[in-house]
Amino acid sequence: MTIDALINLTDGTLQNEPTINAIEGASVFHSKIEHGDLFISSDSSEIDSALENGAYAIIYDDETITIKDPEIAWIKVHSIQDAAFKLLRYVILEKEADFFLLSEHENSFLKMILLQKSNISFISSEWRKAFEQILNSPQKLFVGTNEILMKHIKPDIKRLTKEAQGYPVNDTLFRSTFKIGNYVYQDRELIPFHLDYLLRVVELCDVQDLPYSLDRIRYTKHFVPVFIDGDLNRASSAKSDRVVIFADNLKDINQAREYVKFNGTWVKSIVLTPPKVKVENITRPIWFETEEDVRETLKSVHFNYAFVYTLDRSILNQIKEEYTLF
Repeated sequence: MTIDALINLTDGTLQNEPTINAIEGASVFHSKIEHGDLFISSDSSEIDSALENGAYAIIYDDETITIKDPEIAWIKVHSIQDAAFKLLRYVILEKEADFFLLSEHENSFLKMILLQKSNISFISSEWRKAFEQILNSPQKLFVGTNEILMKHIKPDIKRLTKEAQGYPVNDTLFRSTFKIGNYVYQDRELIPFHLDYLLRVVELCDVQDLPYSLDRIRYTKHFVPVFIDGDLNRASSAKSDRVVIFADNLKDINQAREYVKFNGTWVKSIVLTPPKVKVENITRPIWFETEEDVRETLKSVHFNYAFVYTLDRSILNQIKEEYTLF
């Protein structure tokens, strides 16, 4: 790419009169710079390293940066991140790539059921890593969960809106039997209100010809139920009427509580959250400061269902990667 084209793409201002007139590649990591590349950074020490590696152009946004090699191009921009993604949008047009913004749940299911990931790229939420992924990847299908970043990359970013043909057959809070296509999947570790996420992911896989298997379905990290005894050790569901549900989002907690209320009015549920977290339809959730606070509450308070927000199941004593539920 010529320096003139680079300036036009990034809305930059050339700060000197270089002898070079084109670049070969680009990076935001100085360690990856090769002879003839563009380096995008405002870190002086990183720029020095990039120059040693043979950088032909520097894009920066810091007024204090000084020109150390007048032979190469020094281009000042308003924001190096904006400039990087303006360059990326040009590359994307050349690639004719597809980009999709996924919810965290959709992303988890997609990673779970895919049999191979060689023809899809999961974009990092860190902009520099995302830049390198898109710039250097041979893939033409990219997915990510960071909405601000994804819209920065592609303002008209696509979302998953179409669902594969499927429906629930029967379910409990922790197990689902459902049909997708011509197959019925019996008694799987799937939360009933997660089925819609799965159906959208299956549709994406079908349209994009991504090989997948629904035999890989299990609980996602967003909602993990664990039956316990009085000492907080894992227990069989047949021997315990107490289950701790670890969730990383309030939406799942609210939906689960509504499900429990609808299907069993006798159930006693509690919600544990960090201080000042507001939970829909709960005037006083149990706030905790430490993991020990949670353990003490689980030991001392009567409940059938305890929803713990933001903590991992490792706070309990003995948890195995298997569940026997209802």
